[in-house]
Order: sequence, then C-alpha cells, then structure tokens
Amino acid sequence: MKLTQSQQDIITAPFDTRIFLSGPSGCGKTTVGVERMRYLLEQGVYGESILVLTPQRTLQEPYQELLQSPEIGAGGQVTLATVGGLARRMVDLFWPLAAEAAGFANPDQPPIFLTLETAQYYMAHIVRPLLDEGYFESLTINRNRLYSQVIDNLNKAAAIGFPHTQIGERLDKAWLGDPSQRRIYQDTQDCANRFRAYCLEHNLLDFSLQLEIFWEHLWGDPIVQDYLTRTYRHLIYDNIEEDIPRAHDLIRGWIPDLDSALLIYDENAGYRRFLGADPETAWRLSDICSSHASLNDSFVASEDILALSDSLAHVINPASTDAPLNGFREGVLQYADAHFYPELLDWLTEEISTLLEEGIEPADIVVLAPYLSDALRFSLMHRLETRGIPVRSHRPSRSLRDEPATQSLLTLAALAHPQWGIRPSEFDVAYALMQAIDGFDLIRANLLTKIVYRARELALSPFDGIKPDVQERITYVFGGYYTQLREWLLSYQEQDVVPFDHFLRKLFGEILSQPGFGFHRDLDSARVAASLIESVKKFRWAMASADTDALTLGREYIDMLSEGVIAAQYLGAWKMEEENAVLVAPAYTFLMQNRAVAVQFWLNPGSDGWVERLFQPLTHPYVLSRSWDNAEGHYWTDADDVAANQATLARLTTGLLRRCKERLYLGLSELGESGFEQRGVLLKAFQRVLQEMGDR
Repeated sequence: MKLTQSQQDIITAPFDTRIFLSGPSGCGKTTVGVERMRYLLEQGVYGESILVLTPQRTLQEPYQELLQSPEIGAGGQVTLATVGGLARRMVDLFWPLAAEAAGFANPDQPPIFLTLETAQYYMAHIVRPLLDEGYFESLTINRNRLYSQVIDNLNKAAAIGFPHTQIGERLDKAWLGDPSQRRIYQDTQDCANRFRAYCLEHNLLDFSLQLEIFWEHLWGDPIVQDYLTRTYRHLIYDNIEEDIPRAHDLIRGWIPDLDSALLIYDENAGYRRFLGADPETAWRLSDICSSHASLNDSFVASEDILALSDSLAHVINPASTDAPLNGFREGVLQYADAHFYPELLDWLTEEISTLLEEGIEPADIVVLAPYLSDALRFSLMHRLETRGIPVRSHRPSRSLRDEPATQSLLTLAALAHPQWGIRPSEFDVAYALMQAIDGFDLIRANLLTKIVYRARELALSPFDGIKPDVQERITYVFGGYYTQLREWLLSYQEQDVVPFDHFLRKLFGEILSQPGFGFHRDLDSARVAASLIESVKKFRWAMASADTDALTLGREYIDMLSEGVIAAQYLGAWKMEEENAVLVAPAYTFLMQNRAVAVQFWLNPGSDGWVERLFQPLTHPYVLSRSWDNAEGHYWTDADDVAANQATLARLTTGLLRRCKERLYLGLSELGESGFEQRGVLLKAFQRVLQEMGDR
C-alpha cells in the first residue's frame, strides 16, 4: 500500500506521542490507524497493551482484518472494543466493588447483562400494565417503539451524564403544543424510574446501568484505574465523533496515563447523533493531545464529485462549508424523471444493467433511500434478480419477525410444540412449507396445506393419505421432502423439550439446511436463522435467574417477537462486504459501513425523509444532549428544528458523496412510493445547484 509522507509521519511517530488526527472522509485516516497498529506490533509492542476503540463494533472491521492476516505474528492479542463493551467487561470483572454502592438488592449475586431485546422484554413487563391504567393514552404509537424510546432515554442520560430522573423535565422543553400532551413526559419519566428500580431489585444491567456503574463507581476506584492503565499502554480511537460524551470524558481522564494515543476525528460527520454521538465533545479532545495532524486529500472521490459535494452542502446549509462553488463535469450527476414510481424502478434496473456491461463490479454500486420499506425492497430486488443481477440488502432496523426465514422457523416451531397453543393460519403454514422446501411454489404449498393441516389438533397428516391425482399435482419429489419434515417434527415431539435455541439449531442443522430444503443454498436465510438463534440464546441467558422452564421461555420469546421487538445488532448481518453484489440500503446504514463505491443511486430525493427526523414523541436527540442549554425558559422551537435538519442533511450528503468515486444518479418520480407529489428540501437543493452551474 502506497502511503503519503503525512501518513507515514503519523504512523511512525514516537511511542510517547499523543496525536489528534482530523480530516474529511476518504482521506486515509482509518488506514493510518490500521497501519499505526501494525507499526506498533512490528516494533515489538506487546499486543495486549494496545487498545483499539470504536463507537460501533462494525467499524472495527479494518483492524480485525489485519489482526487475522497471517502477516501478524505472535505477541499477544490486541483488544478491539467499544466504550460500552469495555464498561461491561469492567463491571463483570469488578462487580463486588460496585454492586452494593450502586444500590443493587442482591450484591452477593452475579449481574445479568441485558441486550436491547431483553431490556425491551422487561420494559414491556413493567409498562404493559400501566398502559391499561391510562398511561400514554393521548399517544398513538406501536408498543415496541414505546418501549424502545423509554430505554433510549435511559441510555442517553447515561451516555451524556445527567441523572435519569431529569428525563421528563428535559423532554418537556421540546414540546410547544397542547399543554395536556405534556403528561406523556411524566409517564415516560415514571416508566424509566420503575424500570431502573426493577433492574436494581433483580440484578439486571441494561446498557445505561452498565455505563453508569462503570463511570460513577468503578472508573474512580484506584484498583480499576491501576488495572486499566497497567493493561493498556497504547490507544487507537477511531471515529471519535460518532461516540458519546461519557466516552470522551473517559479518554480525557485516561490519556495522561497512556504511553501513546492516536485519536481519529472525521470532519463533517456525527451521523449517530440520534444515538447520543457528540462531535463537539469529541473535538475538544484535541486540547489534551500533544500534536494535531490533518489529512485533506481524498483517495476516494474525484474532483468533480468533491465539487458537487461542496456545492450541495453550501446550498443546503451555507454555514456548513466555506468552500467556493466549483463546476463539475456534466456526466458526474445524472438523473431520470418518471411520473410513476414503478417506472423509476424500471429505469434504475436498466441503468445498473448498463453499468455492469461497462465493466463496473456489482459491489461498486449502491442504491440508497432515506427509508427502505418492505415494498421498495421487494420491488427493486425482484427486478434486479429477474435480470440476473446479484443484489443484497441491509436494513438493521428490520425486525427479525419480518424476515421470511424467521416466519418459517417460528411456524414450524409452533407445529413442533403444540403445548404452546399457538395455531398458525393456513397461509402461515403454506408459506412456511414454501420456505422450508427448495423450489416449492406457493400454489402447491397452499394446496398441500389445505389437505394436510388440521389447525385444531395442530397436526400434519401424511402425504400418502392424499388422493393420487392430487399427489401428482404436488409432485412426489416435494411430497418426499414434506414427509421428511413431518417425520422430523413428529420425532421431536416424542423427545424431552429442549431450550428454544437448541431446537432451532436442530431444526436448521438436521433438516432445513440439508439438500432439497430451502435453507441449503439460501445464505440470506441462513444468516437470518443464525441471528434468530443468537437472539433466543441471549434471551435465555438473561432469563436464567427466573424460575421458568424451557417450554415457557420459548413461548415467552415468541410473544415478545410478535410485539415487534427489534433484534440486537448482529455482526453477521454486517459482514457481507466480500459478496460481489449491488447493495440496497438506507442512506445512514451505508454511511456506518464506512466504505466507498464507484456509483451511487439516490432514490426519492424529493422525499422529506432525507431531511426530517423520525417521529419519536418520547425522546429527542438534541434536547437530550450535552450541548443543550437546560436553562429555565429555553425551549426547542421550530427554528431550532429547521436549523438542525439543515445541518444534518448537509452532513449526510457530504458523507455520502465523499464515499462516491465516479458518478451519482438521482431517481426522481413525480409521485413518490406512496403516490404523493415529491418536492422536498434535497430536490430543491439539487435544482439550485444545477441552476447556478448553468448560469456560469
């Protein structure tokens, strides 16, 4: 790899140097971080004394690849972690030092760490009865979103550093509407208080408690500080602008005791603000570093793309850049204007096909939208797959229950456990059989289900009992695979009940992954199955202290999933980078993958989804932030909202274009996906940019 002199100087800096490295995306900052780690190891620094921190585990991939390569020899294992992960390790290791001081009812018992899913399960256990009493009665919202937003408030309080008892007070200052609506913030505060009390009573630690215990009870303890400072002597902290203020506080207090540190800051980023990221507190870490280095030349985007990026950011938010408007070649920005949305998807499919014929690899093409609905995902991927174009999608917020593979597994699980009393519909059973048997179409699956499925008894009758002419319609090949699946389910029912995740492993490994069955060649379904099994396993671990048998736990999990609880983040869903396929994803998901492509397609630039925040009535990323002025009489206004949206859109477009090498395509339709006219802020910004370029 050819490196610039500026990069080399940072990589080979003395071991007693603390460097703050900043620059825009694509200028080689993460490369410097990876090569700095390589240099330390090559110079004989013991691997276990090196700590690499990132705000999200998926951002550790470049470091992980180097550590797993054969060129890295012996010398101890470098620690890759997030601040949240580090806090959990310390809480687990030094639990006796903090348990009693933190107020846990059973300090002599071990802690139970909760995932996002299990935290929502316990939150639902607490909040569900309150809803029946009239809590949140003026609010229309899905229950899973209600649970997750209360948890999000607790996480932000811990991440920012204010008492969780102030959540309702802060949120109240974000509301200027009907005063009667303010009661929902009192309800939110009460639910947060009850959840925290329940956790303390039962030794449950969600993310917020893990972080609070580490910061308030462990970090200041000399034993813990001595352990950390003796263990880790060298720090590489990448993408610090995407991390939380408490993480920056930790590093501020830790750096004086380190031998060396490299802090990497991405300018004009901060895409995780909705999760508590704070670029302002990250930037202030430069004050405690002995040197400040900067990289500015992009190794990714062309001059024309950079000119387009600067022009667009200047139009959207003049305060975001002082770069002069520069012209760009006509072919860099291309667009199609369709009347109806299906016409737009047809155009996009044709353009991608043409690009592939020109020699561009599928993995160098990404299709982005502000939100990726099920309808859009299916319509676009079906068109591309029909043309033989490899395609994959990634939507982390998609619930596990919405995945076809999950629905199939859960339906088969219900048939295998009649004790649950869950009676799938005929359609669910037909759909499950279609997914479970390779090549089985829905028409034959529906015909078979109507004959063999008896919902009242939760039983499947044998294929041999079907009339011969109907057997021929279904075909004996599919009938044979159905018979194998039915006999496996019957055989399982004769055994002792096993934990639900063990059942899913058996179902996948012994039958569904075998030749002739639906998961044998479908890697996407296998990935979903792995995520589901991991989710169930973590749920079982979190419930280990409850006096609940395996059968009841399985039913409890399905009930939780039916409420739409979102799965925790599973790295397997992100580690698909080597697959040579067109990526279809939400814009922010692509940004957090931190990779570049040759061509980007932006769908629906006229949609307000590009600029507006998701409606989250029970939480607020700006009011619940450290930069928010909590003074009496200071309220969040419409002007604040407009300014924040402009700054966010400017960051988003700049981040996307700096990860684009050659061309940007805009997919415009007069009527959007929902059939309404599209005239959003981003579309108007492009129109102004093109107008100004035309006037030159």
